[in-house]
Amino acid sequence: MKNQYSLLLFLAFVCTFQAVAQDDDDPLGTEVVNIVKPYTPTISDAFKVKETPILNDSVSDQKKQVEYSIFSVPVASTFTPSKGKAQTVEKAKKIKLFDNYATLGFGNYTTVLGELYSNFQLSRTDNVGVFFKHNSAQGDIDEVRAPASFFDTQLDLSYSSRQRDASYGLDVGVEHQSYNWYGTNDAFNLQPDAFFDDTDFAQNYFSAYLGGTIDIENSFFDKATAKLRYLGDSYNSSEINFTAMPEFAFPIVDNKFKIGLDLDYLSGSFFEDLFTPGTKKYSQFNAGILPSIDIITDDLSLSLGAKAYVGMDGENSETDFFVYPNVAASYRVVDELVIAYTGIEGGLTQNTLYDFKEVNPFISPTLDIAPTSKTYEAFLGLKGKLSSAIAYNLRASYASENDRSLFKANPYTTAPLDTEGYKYGNSFGVVYDDINTLGIFGELKAEISTNFNIGVNGTFNSYSTDTQLEAWNLPSLQATVFSTFNITEEFYGGASLFYVGERKDQDDNLLINNIVLDSGVVTLDGYVDANVHLGYRLSERLSIFMKGSNLIGGNYEKWYNYPVQGIQVLGGATYKFDW
Repeated sequence: MKNQYSLLLFLAFVCTFQAVAQDDDDPLGTEVVNIVKPYTPTISDAFKVKETPILNDSVSDQKKQVEYSIFSVPVASTFTPSKGKAQTVEKAKKIKLFDNYATLGFGNYTTVLGELYSNFQLSRTDNVGVFFKHNSAQGDIDEVRAPASFFDTQLDLSYSSRQRDASYGLDVGVEHQSYNWYGTNDAFNLQPDAFFDDTDFAQNYFSAYLGGTIDIENSFFDKATAKLRYLGDSYNSSEINFTAMPEFAFPIVDNKFKIGLDLDYLSGSFFEDLFTPGTKKYSQFNAGILPSIDIITDDLSLSLGAKAYVGMDGENSETDFFVYPNVAASYRVVDELVIAYTGIEGGLTQNTLYDFKEVNPFISPTLDIAPTSKTYEAFLGLKGKLSSAIAYNLRASYASENDRSLFKANPYTTAPLDTEGYKYGNSFGVVYDDINTLGIFGELKAEISTNFNIGVNGTFNSYSTDTQLEAWNLPSLQATVFSTFNITEEFYGGASLFYVGERKDQDDNLLINNIVLDSGVVTLDGYVDANVHLGYRLSERLSIFMKGSNLIGGNYEKWYNYPVQGIQVLGGATYKFDW
């Protein structure tokens, strides 16, 4: 047995020696093994044993039922927790809105104010609106011998429709205004009362218009507006004005390229010139194209464009071409705190008899009507919010305008056949001049709370004229302070204070008679006009109001020889309702 173990050990040693020797003399080479199919292990199904084992124990113990009880000992405590109360949220009372309202008020100078607005919803998308307004005063003005009454009555109808991809509207209206040329020249102060009683100083304006708008979504035709207006007066003056402004938009990457058209046709006539018999006509047509592209990023907004117009004067057979810049940019320097903006713009503005009488109703029916060309207006400014409640705006500009319109007092005549009510130095004509304007504007608004806000703004302009001695009736300084407030939920009001600085006009009769040596230039003093309105809601439908106008200004002259009414007080009520 011992020899057998020795033999086995010897054989194992020899085999091991040979294997090592073979590894040293002839090393194994590299062999590539290609796996034809990856190994896919599987799991055999497991079967649950459904049989219940049977116990063959000979001894079976019965479970003993355990009974137990809890020994409760009360603990004395002096702590009494307070009951929690849910925090209430103050909900604003829902304001009921009405589709209609009526206002009626009366004041001194036999003033009457009446308004009526009504809205009718034809369907979920269509509405019709009616608006009527009347404002009149019949009282006289101190130291004014001619009648100073006036009234303004207008009626407007509107229709609007809002579809899924488009919205459009139609407007039609009529208006009747009546004024008196009561600012007769001082040369007629010695006339007897019969002269003022027998002279017809009244001027009546009758106007009507038809207009429409359309706005289309998801179309290169973006929107368009159009209006046709007629104006006539007591002296057979007539004017027809048609304007249309379609706009097309084309998206370019993330920007929008727009092309607008500006079409303006004007035709009118006066029965005579100021002192020359014979019909006076005017006819003009202006057509412009306004391409622009808007580029908007996170902090920068940029609009690059231009305007090109062709102006045709039908009466004088003249055609002119105009090109204007139209560039504006704004940049957020410090978020909403500081926003810098700048630009240079220009354009061609068609002056009309309607626009002139809206600014100065005492013009004579003998005007020269021509467009104004604003060659350019360059501006630079800062705006933003000093806090969540205070906003500001500062702006400086310089503009160059050709043929800017200026109101200038007409001279009077003593010819016995001239009995028209506007020929007593009590009307205004229009002259044109090339004017450069340096302007500075500043505004500050503060919304202290939802019940009180206040604001102030001011404008300073310096004018440089070409042929006229002064920029007639243009003030150098204007300022406004305004505020609205709610004292209680029912009691509300507002106030405003206007200041208009000195203006210059020219009395040609002073120059002719050599009474003064300053070319007839007269200075109109600056004035302050304070206004307050208060209201009280008696119910959600009925409220009463009181308005005070020109509370501290007195009978200042807004136009040469035209003092205004003094302190004016108007009281009335407004009733809201549904049909």
